[in-house]
Amino acid sequence: MNYLLYIIIDNGFNLLQMLIIIRVILSWIPHDPYNQLIQLLYQLTDIILKPLRDIFPLQSAGIDFTPIIAFFLIGFIKKILIMAV
Repeated sequence: MNYLLYIIIDNGFNLLQMLIIIRVILSWIPHDPYNQLIQLLYQLTDIILKPLRDIFPLQSAGIDFTPIIAFFLIGFIKKILIMAV
């Protein structure tokens, strides 16, 4: 049971980190913001990025540092949860 919980936590948080990386890469290239997959990606990552943007207004010179903070925060929470399992 613990192994199954470990796998679920690990894969879930890894997926969330991958989605944030994909969103960052998409911000560098032109894409259709009305595409359903792109909108789904934005909806899934905004759950984490929006509150962080409200707490840490880290946009300077057009660069948003919120995904970096989110990436490390997700990794930290994942480590804590995995150690608890």
